[in-house]
Amino acid sequence: MNGDEVVRDERTIFIENASYRWAYLFLSFGLLGIVAYRSFSERQSNWDMLILVIAGGLVTTLYQAVHRVLTRRWLWTAIATFLVAVAVAILIALNLK
Repeated sequence: MNGDEVVRDERTIFIENASYRWAYLFLSFGLLGIVAYRSFSERQSNWDMLILVIAGGLVTTLYQAVHRVLTRRWLWTAIATFLVAVAVAILIALNLK
């Protein structure tokens, strides 16, 4: 260690935040892929891993809500996504009977 101070400017912070975003997406979709694979091919229940994916989304949503950056468009997209997920779940449940 030579004692030189590292300069942190806006570009450095932007690049760091972008890397955190990519890591979050990689982990979330990786976990979701593992859950889907184990569920369909090995017939395992993976609620613990699925809860991690959902909790990751909730943490970011709550953080953004606290800092008031969510928009009306975001709200409508979230509602539409929830309704589609419920419809797909109902169709899957009906086909499994």
